[in-house]
Amino acid sequence: MEKVTAGRDQLGEFAPKFAQLNDDVLFGEIWAREDLLSARDRSIVTVTALMASGVLDSSLKFHIANAKKHGVTKTEMSEILTHAAFYAGWPKAWAAFNYAKEIYGE
Repeated sequence: MEKVTAGRDQLGEFAPKFAQLNDDVLFGEIWAREDLLSARDRSIVTVTALMASGVLDSSLKFHIANAKKHGVTKTEMSEILTHAAFYAGWPKAWAAFNYAKEIYGE
């Protein structure tokens, strides 16, 4: 995975420790542990967790795009969101589907 600098870019001066943890620990160390869980699977888990917790903003959009980048197909994303809708909530799935349609070019 390419080096992430979003934390430093957006919050570096305001919250330097948070930015460092975001970029170096979460996206550096945790996402790099592909011997334990592939980036593709981490993407699926992350999209589902964000949707379920109601994080329906640019974070979810980024992670749906990241899932696509890691090989999650349009059909798989549709099935993931449909399945999660029954556990996370129908309105949350609608929001996620809107991002997915945009990202997958529908």
